[in-house]
Amino acid sequence: MESLKAEGVEHIFGIPGGANLPTYDALVDAQLRHIQVRHEQGGGHAAEGYAKASGRVGVAFATSGPGATNLVTAIADAMMDSVPTVFVTGQVRTELIGTDGFQEADILGATLPFVKHSFQATDPRQIPEYVHEAFHIAPTGRPGPVLIDIPQDLSRAEIEYAPRTEPVDLAGYKPSTGGNVKQIRIAAKALANARRPVLYTGGGVVNANASEELRELAGADRFPVTSTVMGLGAFPASHQQWLGMLGMHGTRAANYAMDEADLIVAIGARFDDRITGKLSEFAPAAKFIHIDIDPAEISKNIPVHIPIVGDAKQVLPKLTREYRALQTDPSRLDAWRKQIHAWQEEYPLHYEPGEDGEIKPQFMIEAMHRATEGDAIVTSDVGQHQMWAAQYYGFDRPRRWINSGGLGTMGFGLPAAMGAKIACPGEAVVCLAGDGSLIMNCQELATCVNEEIPVKVFLMNNGYMGMVRQWQELFWDRRYSAVEMGPSPDWVKLAEAFGATGMRCEDAADLEEMMAKALETDGPVLLDVRVSPEENCFPMIPAGAAARDMVG
Repeated sequence: MESLKAEGVEHIFGIPGGANLPTYDALVDAQLRHIQVRHEQGGGHAAEGYAKASGRVGVAFATSGPGATNLVTAIADAMMDSVPTVFVTGQVRTELIGTDGFQEADILGATLPFVKHSFQATDPRQIPEYVHEAFHIAPTGRPGPVLIDIPQDLSRAEIEYAPRTEPVDLAGYKPSTGGNVKQIRIAAKALANARRPVLYTGGGVVNANASEELRELAGADRFPVTSTVMGLGAFPASHQQWLGMLGMHGTRAANYAMDEADLIVAIGARFDDRITGKLSEFAPAAKFIHIDIDPAEISKNIPVHIPIVGDAKQVLPKLTREYRALQTDPSRLDAWRKQIHAWQEEYPLHYEPGEDGEIKPQFMIEAMHRATEGDAIVTSDVGQHQMWAAQYYGFDRPRRWINSGGLGTMGFGLPAAMGAKIACPGEAVVCLAGDGSLIMNCQELATCVNEEIPVKVFLMNNGYMGMVRQWQELFWDRRYSAVEMGPSPDWVKLAEAFGATGMRCEDAADLEEMMAKALETDGPVLLDVRVSPEENCFPMIPAGAAARDMVG
């Protein structure tokens, strides 16, 4: 507990059990706020939401065996999205390890493929040192989850604790942050010679707190900017240079610009399959500059011409300075800007308005933006509602959009909203949920009520696992298989059963007012919004197709 406090920890999410009882006993006197969640996966996602909203390390506790394995999805999610988190699990007594003892599980072995690092204590004197090392590893370099597994007998042992006075220095762990100066100069010259450049940004810009530096680079010559779903908010959606999100459900302007670009500057992004589509046809005319803190990402999917390993917050100002020092033709990008503007004019995001009070999902997102005045932390689960939010909400600031991007975890939104609200108590926090996802972790409403966490859940209720239904409609001849949610719970009654406020909206004319009322209501609120059941999320690049083959 003392080592956690020395690392600045104030909040912990978790559930006690037999193997971590000594740890929870120590919590009684530790003066740290512990949020007792209702499922360990919820605790893990809450720690992620805490970290994503604040930039600080999120912490979750679990006991051994099923407690630890219930954390596995959250740990994998944190690894995919580069979330700085520390997970502390209890373990059976040292003499029982390897005997298949009660509630024993090899959590280090189970999570080895998707932790940044893991520790298992074999001596009680290691515990504080492992805590300090975990808090050094998790947020530095490419952020990620660190696991500390502590056998019960070691966690109850008595040791002399001395506060650490020297910074952690780990042999073999020295992330490169500054970027190679020669490579940066080469990149600046390539940018100066480009006629059709695009800045392609990802969640790494948010993690690096480099939004201001990105705006400076973009403003150096009014470069067009697009972003992955994880990077939304790093560059203001209201800015005239903004192309919208790119990728499978991105805008046509963004995807067409990438397809015809002659230079793509990737910043804190990893060229994943939802962005590239068919790799052999991705940006066929482009040269690539890739700025990333993780050298393993560079040329992993796309061969890169100018690699720069470093922290975006340090590299981008150097690139901007080098670019501004060059003599460039100010008119060379005029034709490119004109083409982009033409795409934006011809292919704006659009949808057919609902009739007779019907609530279209896109309209729901626009109403949410108006009700929150665009000033809320928004979490989401995974699926159609997530993509509609990414398309229509318009995030102007970083750390306002919290979702499961890489792993695509249903049930993420509500616990992540809890963590975000604990981290940022002065901010409005809205969980935009899908009915297929919310049912997976709806028990965390009890946590919200018991811990007085006033999150607002806006449920986009279409009666389906919507994105799977959309794929079955478009690519499987409408052979709907296991996607109808059946008789759904009465969400209003369910919210009230937990002690929260339940509301329902079935008419578009009432939606914005009801959202505003939910935001003004004390305590946690669940607003059940009945939307068009078979609306599809367009535009869309079919899986394995090229950006130029968008449909819808």
